[in-house]
Amino acid sequence: MKEYYLIGKIVSAYGKEGYVKIFSFSDFPERFSGLKSVYIDFFGDKKSFKLEDAVDKNGTILLRFSNFSSADEVSFLIGRELFVEEADVVKLPEYTYFIHDLIGSMVFEEDKKLGVIKDVLRYPANDIYVIEKIDGSELLLPAVQERIISFDPLKKLMVLKPGSSDYDED
Repeated sequence: MKEYYLIGKIVSAYGKEGYVKIFSFSDFPERFSGLKSVYIDFFGDKKSFKLEDAVDKNGTILLRFSNFSSADEVSFLIGRELFVEEADVVKLPEYTYFIHDLIGSMVFEEDKKLGVIKDVLRYPANDIYVIEKIDGSELLLPAVQERIISFDPLKKLMVLKPGSSDYDED
C-alpha cells in the first residue's frame, strides 16, 4: 500500500487560466516547483494530477494542472488536500522532523517515561511540543535541540536531557 504525505490544500481558483491557490503545509515553498505531479484526495481515494506550472507569487503558491485551463474547470478542486508519495517528500536538514513523525511519539527523560507527543504548535521563535503526560496533564516543551538527546522517527521515540520536563506545565 502506498503512503501519501500531506503538503497543502487548494483554497481557491486564481485568475482565469486554470491556476489554483495553495495553502502550503510545508516549510519549503520551493518544493512545489520541482514536482511533476501531486495526488488529490477524493473521498479517501488519491487521484494523480500532473502539474503543468508552479509559481511562487510573493509567497502565494499557484499551481496549474495539465488539461485545466479555466477557473470553472478547477472549481471542483477547491478545499481538496494535496499529497505526494514518499519519493517526493522533502529531505529535511539535520535535527528537523516532520510533524507527522513527532505526533504519537513516546517521550522519555532519561529512563523515566513522560508521555506522548499529542500536537506540535507552530510559533516564529520555535515550535512547541504538546506532551500528554502519564497522569493526563500536559507539558508544553520548546522544540529546541538543546533539550533533546535523541529522536527516532521509525521507533517514534524521543529522549530528553535531564531537567527538560521542568519547563512548563499546563
